[in-house]
Amino acid sequence: MQQASFHQKRNKGRPEVLAERVYQAIKNDIFDFRLMPGDRFSESEMAERMDVSRTPVRQALFWLEREGYVEVWFRSGWQVRPFDFEYFEELYDFRIVLEREAIRRLCGMPPGRCAELLSELIAFWIDDPRLEEGKTVSLHDEGFHMALVAAAGNGEMARIHAELTEKIRIIRRLDFTREDRMGATYNEHARILRAILKQQTEEAQRILTDHISISKAEVRKITLHMLQQARSQTDASE
Repeated sequence: MQQASFHQKRNKGRPEVLAERVYQAIKNDIFDFRLMPGDRFSESEMAERMDVSRTPVRQALFWLEREGYVEVWFRSGWQVRPFDFEYFEELYDFRIVLEREAIRRLCGMPPGRCAELLSELIAFWIDDPRLEEGKTVSLHDEGFHMALVAAAGNGEMARIHAELTEKIRIIRRLDFTREDRMGATYNEHARILRAILKQQTEEAQRILTDHISISKAEVRKITLHMLQQARSQTDASE
């Protein structure tokens, strides 16, 4: 029996609205480096900052701990997990494996069926006018890669890929803070789709591998730069 993902369980349980709000607020602070990797805090401090009781804060932190964003510090407080670039790069490498396999399966399908499965991606990344807002393009980029894997028809592959996508989101979204990277994403996605439609398995896999590898290198550089900027701003305010 397929095990439900953590998010599916949490959504099914309809958690308290307050805890959900705290969860989103803390997660946004981590994503935007207002809470820095390695920062420590107590539940009481966070509750005072959010103007809520400790109960929703504790629940939100447990969710974030399950997702790998925070960790308990000696059972006396919490810490934003330090960045581990080796860990993120391993996730990126695993992503490449899953997506290359998805491409192999798609290229092995009848062309008409493959085109039908990928019709929405073709419309967005090839036919429609390009979007320019980074956060919106980032969401569609996630959707592109998740849709590729889902279209391959293996539910377990899609589930694992979705979990990988969630884990790398904290740094992956930074790839869309630069206009040239957004343009490159459109171009590379279009090339991947065209190669799949022509059943050019090796070519589509090569383009995809290069696309993800370049993104991986870029987000590392951008993340290091943003961390340095955030630390400088913190030091200047003290």
